[in-house]
Amino acid sequence: MIQLGNSDIVQLTAFRRELHRFPEVSGQEEATARRVVAALRGTGPDRIVTGLGGHGVAAVYEGTSEGPSVLVRCELDALPIEELSAAAHRSTVPGTGHLCGHDGHMAVLMGVARVLGRSRPEHGRIVLLFQPAEEDGSGAAKVLADPQFEALRSDYALSLHNMPGMPLGQVALAAGPMNCASRGALIRLRGRTAHASMPETGLSPMVALSRLMPALTALGQGSGPSDPGFRLVTVTHARLGEPAFGIAPGEAELWATLRTTRDEDMAALVAAVEELVLEMGAGLVPEIGYHDVFRACGNHPEATDILARALTAEGVSWDAGDLPMRASEDFGRFGDVSKSAMFLLGAGEETPALHNPDYDFPDELIPLGAGIFLAALAQVPGIGGFKPV
Repeated sequence: MIQLGNSDIVQLTAFRRELHRFPEVSGQEEATARRVVAALRGTGPDRIVTGLGGHGVAAVYEGTSEGPSVLVRCELDALPIEELSAAAHRSTVPGTGHLCGHDGHMAVLMGVARVLGRSRPEHGRIVLLFQPAEEDGSGAAKVLADPQFEALRSDYALSLHNMPGMPLGQVALAAGPMNCASRGALIRLRGRTAHASMPETGLSPMVALSRLMPALTALGQGSGPSDPGFRLVTVTHARLGEPAFGIAPGEAELWATLRTTRDEDMAALVAAVEELVLEMGAGLVPEIGYHDVFRACGNHPEATDILARALTAEGVSWDAGDLPMRASEDFGRFGDVSKSAMFLLGAGEETPALHNPDYDFPDELIPLGAGIFLAALAQVPGIGGFKPV
């Protein structure tokens, strides 16, 4: 199979750094999608789909005859975090940065696109998906619900995520649970304000709020996602009334992230949270809303085996690492329609962590990630190899 050359790597690095300079947050990836489409056109795909689930983009590379369909997915969006970096390619957008490495993931897939532009599968087809809105957990659901996706539905779905703290180029891969399900619970407690000199004439949520925070965190169990029934509640924000000395508070707000290894455990945790809120908010008017809802992400055995054979063929060092991860990933929904699997690609042991204000995707991973995906595509049963075009 045709591989990436030095000029490809130079151009892909430049592409990654341009994406890094112009980050866009979830649901606003319009300019990023335009850059992706322009780069994809140069690879000569058989079809480009735009506006997929928002600003999503897909490129289709058809084989010479019928066969399996494989989807390889990356993400378009950046984070609402100010980048603190001295790099020449640092973000030019205040308060926004590619601090999760999605710019690198896009460059990896663009490397795959370049090779597919020169060498098509003998059978079947390859779909390269640039997904919108991964960071808030809404993008995959919108892509799958888009009528355009029906024609892109594939037998297998593959993805990666870079991972600081792991040796550069080391891979973590295992069948079974990969990422936890999670959701943000926004709890509002409404009472009645009063003059601070006469708090008894109002109805303060102070006691309910102070009791809820430790009670919610106490719902957690297990030390990690590999433990049966693991669940974790993290209080991330709390607010009581207005910042004034003359007003006894009449409302409060509490934000908490709920996390479980399995989707069914999440349903039980949500029920326990809602029961607590009703119990401790008695006399108040409680409201609960859910945001950033991520499904659990699991690796299908067959898709995992395809990646494992590819890693072995490429001579890439891999093991199960610390899987499954506590962190969530908006790739789990693709498991509803495909045999799916994701792997972690080490970004270096001394590299700043994901979402840190100084994180920057290592350019060395671009050809490595593309090579792993290309090797995996060659391992898919029924593809039958690749032919130059």
